[in-house]
Amino acid sequence: MNLLTTLLITLIMGTILGAATPAGGPKTLHDFSVKDIDGKPLSLAKYKGKKVLVVNLASQCGYTPQYADLEKLALKYKDKLVVVGFPANDFGGQEPGTNQEIKTFCTSKYAVTFPMMEKISVVGTGAAPLYKWLSNKTENGVQDGAPTWNFTKYLVDENGKLMARFPSGTKPTSEDITKLL
Repeated sequence: MNLLTTLLITLIMGTILGAATPAGGPKTLHDFSVKDIDGKPLSLAKYKGKKVLVVNLASQCGYTPQYADLEKLALKYKDKLVVVGFPANDFGGQEPGTNQEIKTFCTSKYAVTFPMMEKISVVGTGAAPLYKWLSNKTENGVQDGAPTWNFTKYLVDENGKLMARFPSGTKPTSEDITKLL
């Protein structure tokens, strides 16, 4: 067997057996680990088999009432969807609180039960790796599109692949989103 044949067999077997994506290739959501709002590590692989709606959040934004619709969406589609919130202070300084203050606000004002992650940056050079992936077609293989404001939504399929991006003004319970669930 020559080297080329050996490499092709290795590549094919790796694909069949579900080997990890080669370095530098597109990842999936499931390749990322983040910290929850209490600072505990969380592998997003936990959500394999469900769609995930990733949302950058802020407590002092005109879109903050969307917390209520995000919770409704999470409860209504809990068997096939997980809403994951990422507080961020990137736009207008509208999320100045600490993780504990954010958690208290979300649970007391909106009775949020969907998973909340620690406060991160979602744009620019300091953007969290997950948001770099969500925002960059060369990384996610689908589309470019960094958040332009709070409450930008990214829908990821059951296999961890990016499906769509929705701007801040798109209500979480809108048909644009629900028809994809």
